[in-house]
Amino acid sequence: MDKRNALRAGAISATVTLMMLLSSPAMALTRDDGDDPGPGLSVAQILGLYVLIPLAAFVIIGALAGMPWGNKAKKK
Repeated sequence: MDKRNALRAGAISATVTLMMLLSSPAMALTRDDGDDPGPGLSVAQILGLYVLIPLAAFVIIGALAGMPWGNKAKKK
C-alpha cells in the first residue's frame, strides 16, 4: 500500500510541476489589451527599492524595539 501512495504522490507532484511550468507568465509571448509596462528601472533604483529601503525599515524597527520605554527605576 505504501508503494501505491508513493506512486500517486509522485504522479501528482510531477503533474502539478508540469502545469506550473507550462502556465508560467514567462511563456506569454503576446501582450494583453491595455498592457502598458512603462520604462524600466535603473540599477540605482533597483538597489534602493530592493536593498536600501528594506534595510532602513529593518534598522528603524530594530531601533524602536530596542528603545527603553517609560521609567523603569525600581521603587523602594
